[in-house]
Amino acid sequence: MIINVEEKYQKEAVPALMKKWHLKNKMAVPRVKYVVVNMGIAADRGNKEAIEEAKKVLAQITGQWPQLRTAKKSIASFSLRAGQPVGLKVTLRKKRAADFLTKLFNIVLPRVKDFRGLSRRGFDGHGNYTIGFKENTVFPEVDYDKIDRPRGLEVTIVTSADDDEKGEALLSLLGAPFKKEEDKK
Repeated sequence: MIINVEEKYQKEAVPALMKKWHLKNKMAVPRVKYVVVNMGIAADRGNKEAIEEAKKVLAQITGQWPQLRTAKKSIASFSLRAGQPVGLKVTLRKKRAADFLTKLFNIVLPRVKDFRGLSRRGFDGHGNYTIGFKENTVFPEVDYDKIDRPRGLEVTIVTSADDDEKGEALLSLLGAPFKKEEDKK
């Protein structure tokens, strides 16, 4: 049975984190602010059909239509001009973020080949965590036979935690499958 991240947060994470850090107020407990899903499309920048296909796939994965991100400045060594499309971005908040994380932790990550747990090195020092995927085909909404090609994407979970320890504790209680301590190197 899959337990929703929202329910897990209210029933398990809040009491556990309040006890662990001796917090008196529920509002002081770290929470997930939003989730950002990015997909690079620089390889497709001359092909409008491929960009539209990538938009459709990212919309299927997240349930929200993505924003087109363009290059801010020209870089000759990358054959990149300012204004050219380089990526797609979706920001998920509240219920959509919780539903996405529920799917990510319970369905997507177990489908990743040779998955042994999330690395703790994905934290940024402020309690936010980023996961990279080489292929978007691990998401159940993506039908491999109907896409033009697999694309990589990254998922950033932005929390209200002020350090990595609190962010990791929050995500662990929400169901993020981190590697065991003895696997740390």
